[in-house]
Amino acid sequence: ESLPLDDAATYDLLGKGLTSGIFQFESRGMTDILRRVKPNRLGDLTALNALYRPGPIQGGMIDDFIARKTGKKRVTYDLPQLKEALEETYGVIVYQEQVMQIAASVAGFTLGEADVLRRAMGKKKHEEMVAMREKFVAGCKKNGVTPAKAQKLFELIEQFAGYGFNKSHSAAYALVAYHTAYLKAHYPVEFMAALLTAEIG
Repeated sequence: ESLPLDDAATYDLLGKGLTSGIFQFESRGMTDILRRVKPNRLGDLTALNALYRPGPIQGGMIDDFIARKTGKKRVTYDLPQLKEALEETYGVIVYQEQVMQIAASVAGFTLGEADVLRRAMGKKKHEEMVAMREKFVAGCKKNGVTPAKAQKLFELIEQFAGYGFNKSHSAAYALVAYHTAYLKAHYPVEFMAALLTAEIG
């Protein structure tokens, strides 16, 4: 519980892709991504956990995330209200919670309504989506957002909502991965002995 979450040796190990035995981060694809991203905070590990799935990979979201994180692509926000929800993921919608936060801050949805929107988007319920779009655009208009921008934003979150992942789940996995990497970085002999014992069969 008392491990520091900003340990340089741990992030160095992750950034080099030395992740055999590291929870959730030992596949070949993930080690390649870690080398490209060079994570330096728990939020990066949380996002990578959420993004390393077929939908986001095929949709180019990981490449977009890496380009923004490494400064190869400028991070921009179509509306100033989006910065609060998307700053931690470099302007990329990664989590279901971000979809809900955008609906609440930009379109004036209650969190209950935002959750209904998230569910409808995830399940691609067409009739519900049409009604939600109208409500979203109307709510945006009340907050001074033009209908054209509101439509564009709705389409953007609709596209991402299909890939959206639960942040709390991803964060819990990232923390276990970080703890595992910390132990490997600081106690490599004990870590490898434990790992080999666990995998002896």
